[in-house]
Formats: sequence, C-alpha cells, structure tokens
Amino acid sequence: MVEIEELQSMVKRFRDERNWDRYHTPKDLSLSVSIEASELVELFQWKDDSLSSVNIERLREEMADVMIYLLALSNTADIDLGKAVKDKLEKNEEKYPAGEEHFE
Repeated sequence: MVEIEELQSMVKRFRDERNWDRYHTPKDLSLSVSIEASELVELFQWKDDSLSSVNIERLREEMADVMIYLLALSNTADIDLGKAVKDKLEKNEEKYPAGEEHFE
C-alpha cells in the first residue's frame, strides 16, 4: 500500500516539473475536485446500483483523478490530508458510535 505522504510528494513533483504551481489555486483545485467527482458519478448515471454495470477501469481512473486533485489542494493549503482524515474519522466515531442505528 502506498502511503499518503508519498502520494502528496508525487503529486507535488508532477506539478513542479510542469511549472503548474501558478494554476493550482485553492479555488481552481476545489473546482477540479468537483468536476472529477461529477465524472465519477456519471459512471453510475442511469445504471443499476451494482459495480457490474460500471467499467471498473474508468471507475479506478476517476477515483484517482479525484484523489490527485485532493492531494494537490492539500499541498497548496499545507494540510496534512492523512491527519485530516484521521481527525475526521475520530470526530465521526464520537458523533456516530458503533452499535447505534443512525439512519431511518
């Protein structure tokens, strides 16, 4: 498994080698996350709920695109994305304790 810090470094290196830093504004990266997430959702549009109705390679690529833009945004905003996810999961554990019904 690849560590999130390694992925952040790879995304930063890719950006820097192309001199794209000037394009990686928080606004544009946030928009890009949304656009890529829309492309991910589009794979499921008008299909049943199963993965068998989706091209798995396209799903894999769209998921990667979303993650790449999130990593790029975390680099630009100087946010440790791994720690942010860990902290959010801990907060969610308090809000939604295991063993309790949370959906009606």
